[in-house]
Amino acid sequence: MTTPPTPLARRFRHWLEDRATGAVIGVMRLIPYRWRIPAMGWFSRTVLGPLAMNKRIRNNLHHIFPELPPAEVRRICREVADNFACLMIEIHSGAEFARFAATQPISGPGLPALDEAHSSGRPVILVSAHFGNYDAWRAGLSARGFNVGGLYKPLTNPAANRRYVATIESVAKPLFPRGSEGLADMIRFVRAGGMLGILGDQNFNSGEVLDFLGKPALTAISAAKMALKYNALMVPVYATRNPDGLSFTIEVETPIPHTDAITMTQALNDSTAARVRGHMGQWFWIHRRWKYVPKSE
Repeated sequence: MTTPPTPLARRFRHWLEDRATGAVIGVMRLIPYRWRIPAMGWFSRTVLGPLAMNKRIRNNLHHIFPELPPAEVRRICREVADNFACLMIEIHSGAEFARFAATQPISGPGLPALDEAHSSGRPVILVSAHFGNYDAWRAGLSARGFNVGGLYKPLTNPAANRRYVATIESVAKPLFPRGSEGLADMIRFVRAGGMLGILGDQNFNSGEVLDFLGKPALTAISAAKMALKYNALMVPVYATRNPDGLSFTIEVETPIPHTDAITMTQALNDSTAARVRGHMGQWFWIHRRWKYVPKSE
């Protein structure tokens, strides 16, 4: 049994991790934006991926797609590491990234519904995933004039969290931390007709067991509950990274019909699963999405 680190040791580790991350980001930001993004992607797929990501990616891929040939698994590992690092440096480019994202076209069958909701003041729950760059659509919709807020999960490292929040606020705001701290402000924002962005593709221990990519996964149904309670549209939205590695295709899908929270959330899972199947290297296979194991297994 390992001994947990002391508070002093934990603070030092957090400080060291934040300084190391800040140093890498600081060096990368010296490079012009056009070259900064692919440079960070190259570093991740050749160094960070093999060291820290590929094992988890391979395990998740084997769980969902055990028939994938080894060459395809290697390709997806490289693409996931590349996209992850590109997203990180894009977010930490702050306002520079926001200006670029604002130039990306927005389309999709759900866009007229967003325009109508904005005009009428109807709340909207925008649900996406750790796919492509989820801050690209947030910045793009904000630039279009929509009042887009974001729900985020605070980092466990306080020093890194301060820097993280400052950078994502420079992309678009308001932002609301997950948990009791940001709950009241988030509810007021939604009730006032705001558009709240949520990422719904991670394991949620107290969630419902729903299908995701053909396997049972604990899934939060809070977005659907909120949509039903406040008569808000619930709309899937994604920003897919294009082959050039820099630009994005931002697509707003048709709103999910109001039925019940389970049915609506399953529809969101199916929407995300379709995106993942279409662009396997752009989803965060590094997450522990399938922690739930049925008793029969």
